[in-house]
Amino acid sequence: MCGIIGYIGDKKTSDILIDGLKRLEYRGYDSCGIAVINGVGGLYLKRVSGRVDALDALAASDPVKGARAGIGHTRWATHGAPSEDNAHPHTDCSGSVVVVHNGIIENYLELKEILLKAGHKFKSETDTEVIVHLLEEKLKNLDVAEKNARQAMLEPVFFEAVRRTIADLKGAFALAAAWAKCPAILLAARQHSPLVAGLGEGENFIASDVSAFLKHTKRVVFLNDGEIAAVKKEGVTFFDFKGRKLERESIVIQWDSTMAEKGGYKHFMLKEIHEQPEAVEDTLRGRLLPISGELLEREINLPLELIKKFKRLQVIACGTAYHAGLVARYVFENFGMPTEVDFASEFSDRAKITDKDTLVIAISQSGETADTLHASREAKVSGAKVLAITNTVGSTLTREADFVLYTHCGPEIGVASTKAFMGQLAAVYLLGVHFATARKKLALAEARTYAEELLKLPRLAEELFLSEKSIAAMAGACAGSEHFLFIARHINFPIALEGALKIKEISYVHAEGYAAGEMKHGPIAIIDKGMPVLAVATTSKAISLMAGNIEEAKARGARVIAIVDEDSRKLIKAADYIQVPKTMELLSPMLNVIPLQLFAYYVALAKKCDIDKPRNLAKSVTVR
Repeated sequence: MCGIIGYIGDKKTSDILIDGLKRLEYRGYDSCGIAVINGVGGLYLKRVSGRVDALDALAASDPVKGARAGIGHTRWATHGAPSEDNAHPHTDCSGSVVVVHNGIIENYLELKEILLKAGHKFKSETDTEVIVHLLEEKLKNLDVAEKNARQAMLEPVFFEAVRRTIADLKGAFALAAAWAKCPAILLAARQHSPLVAGLGEGENFIASDVSAFLKHTKRVVFLNDGEIAAVKKEGVTFFDFKGRKLERESIVIQWDSTMAEKGGYKHFMLKEIHEQPEAVEDTLRGRLLPISGELLEREINLPLELIKKFKRLQVIACGTAYHAGLVARYVFENFGMPTEVDFASEFSDRAKITDKDTLVIAISQSGETADTLHASREAKVSGAKVLAITNTVGSTLTREADFVLYTHCGPEIGVASTKAFMGQLAAVYLLGVHFATARKKLALAEARTYAEELLKLPRLAEELFLSEKSIAAMAGACAGSEHFLFIARHINFPIALEGALKIKEISYVHAEGYAAGEMKHGPIAIIDKGMPVLAVATTSKAISLMAGNIEEAKARGARVIAIVDEDSRKLIKAADYIQVPKTMELLSPMLNVIPLQLFAYYVALAKKCDIDKPRNLAKSVTVR
């Protein structure tokens, strides 16, 4: 996720901004920049593709005197590859208006077309640049070009232009804007993306999270959706999107800087588990047509003729991404599309049956996984087309693949993947419904139902956290166990595998995931008194069989913890259970995995393991 910092006060602005950006580095980024304004209306822009240290050196080599206001940004690419041109802040045609932005503007292409016709010149590939040109256009329409107009007279005009600009935006955004003609004010707005104001003495701040300014002040106001902050040296005033003034109470943050980076959570992994509803929402946002269930073609650039032509799908991935691939097989085959799934490392060493009629789907959070890259290259040699599902714009996989579908999850810091996996699942469902619609395997009414249910998932996922305390208690009671068994059937079998992997990764104990129907073929032999067996038992065609598997485990002394929904709870007689909201069976993995992630986290916490940096593991495996 990108980072925003804004400052207005009497201290050296560039130093404040760069220090704030350094405190946002933990969020992950590929480029960065600052814009500062001096008291006489001079705007100075400095950007780099790379680290904040390089930006610091650039700013030090050409210092700006007298600057008392400015905004800065660390960028994680979503639209346009990492580059200096795509780095924020972005300026308008006149070079006097500057904007930084987090989020995704869904209608940026439509707005860009209008602005191009109006004569605006674009320098980047980003959706953010549309905002600053739109703001420039609003200022023109308000007829405030008089060079001699007093700053105090222009501030209400600047506010109105920003208000009208955000009224035209669709999607998620946290933005901050500055205008050289109004050096005494910064304007910021929030809609579905975090923003917080820091209230100091004779200075004030705006940022995407408190860690950016916590060394200067702990008194803050967290903006709500639909709010604007007018940040001046003397204070911060809040308004709604209609321009009506709001009364907001400040609070004093008790976190230290390390806690602030983690949003108050003990570990990045727990923070990222809680960010999953947002990750799903951002991956779906602006891409899915609820009327038809179709994926907007511009988001994937895979022609419909090719979708209709492919005879088979081949998924390749590693680790957690491989489990997303296994879910993909159930999804695609549910819609009548023959699908194979391989570990990328194994795909490279077996006889290939991929050809020009095969679409290979390569899944990788980083886009740099060595085995996945090697396998996708081999697939292309055989004549297959490659579609990448990844979280990283500009990665090697995105450059080498024929088509790309990005998950908009933001950077994932914890080594054990959580929200990236959820983004991959969301992408898989998008593709499944899109492909089925294009191939006439899904009627319009059915596609609409899937689309509607997909769009409900972020809200349903939020409900799961109400059970977190009870999950933590169950995990703590099981933390002394040396073996764990995870079982499930059908589309939730990959979720059992993922639950077992999470326990292994962060708790360093033995865990196995099995298809429940295989219990009698070996795994049941290892069950003894007190062994934790986690059973994914939400409503499905095989729920009666699943209930039988649970009884078999209980009869051998297992401590069964069942993941159930409202309906399956009536059939499952486990002593311990975690209830999840009910959804379609095909979509249930996206809800069922969250309790297993939380369970693994709290087992590791009880064992005092290094959760964010488990031993022997790396975030991105770039060697074979």
